[in-house]
Amino acid sequence: MSLPEDIIINILARVPRCDYPTVSLVSKHFRSLVASSDIYAIRSLLGCTEHFLYVVLYNRDHKDYRLYTLCRKANGKHSRLALIPWLPAVPRRGSFVAVGSKIYVFGVINDNYDNMTSTAYSIDCRYHTVQPLPSMPHVFRFETIAEIIDDKIYVIGCNYVKKIPVVVVVFNTKTRMWEPGMTTLDKPVRSVIGRYGCVVMANKIYGKNFVYDPNETKWETPDKTLSSNKWNHACFIDDVMYYYDLFENKLIAYDSKKRRNQRDLLCRDFNGKTPRRTPPSYN
Repeated sequence: MSLPEDIIINILARVPRCDYPTVSLVSKHFRSLVASSDIYAIRSLLGCTEHFLYVVLYNRDHKDYRLYTLCRKANGKHSRLALIPWLPAVPRRGSFVAVGSKIYVFGVINDNYDNMTSTAYSIDCRYHTVQPLPSMPHVFRFETIAEIIDDKIYVIGCNYVKKIPVVVVVFNTKTRMWEPGMTTLDKPVRSVIGRYGCVVMANKIYGKNFVYDPNETKWETPDKTLSSNKWNHACFIDDVMYYYDLFENKLIAYDSKKRRNQRDLLCRDFNGKTPRRTPPSYN
């Protein structure tokens, strides 16, 4: 006598997601259950949601960039990065934005400057499926950076070959449509878009040498403290931007309200040495 379907789903919803590949081998029925939307709805109600790390790495076998996920056992041992083989290659110079259980991907799919096309799609991390987005309203020809504010993703990029102004296009994650129009910035390309990433602070997008205010649809110049630091791919937590200083080999915090840096955040630097413990100082 088999168990009722709702009980089976309720049991499987409590199983860690890293074990779902093994569960799917039991039978075709179990395979369909762990891939259904019902089981994720139950997981959400039970508070069994899990956070997963995804990284983009160069794959030597495919000779392109692929998406990997960190598989962790319940006991915390034997963690490993696993390739998601059925997902397509991601843009080498693309930008990625995580929204809920989805990863939005924006970029170009050809590095030949004479034959570049923009690409935009989302990846549902629950089922590892791809959903194409409407065509981007502008064909970017170089790196793009992207961030989300109030359900809207701001994609910033440029056409380096033709040296046109930097362009901002907006994708609404609720309507799944691009906002009409675009914003441009008449500024040298290399000074704006690079490989440093960007971060959102106080509903503004901060890049290495620029600040963009979506509410006012205008560009601003960052203060000297922020623009002078050699930060790279920062993250923002509770009004403080954390970044790795390439030259001082330290983790630095930038207080967006006080507009100054807080140093000596690490009890161990990146060379494995333990520095002298001193109270945090500002400069």
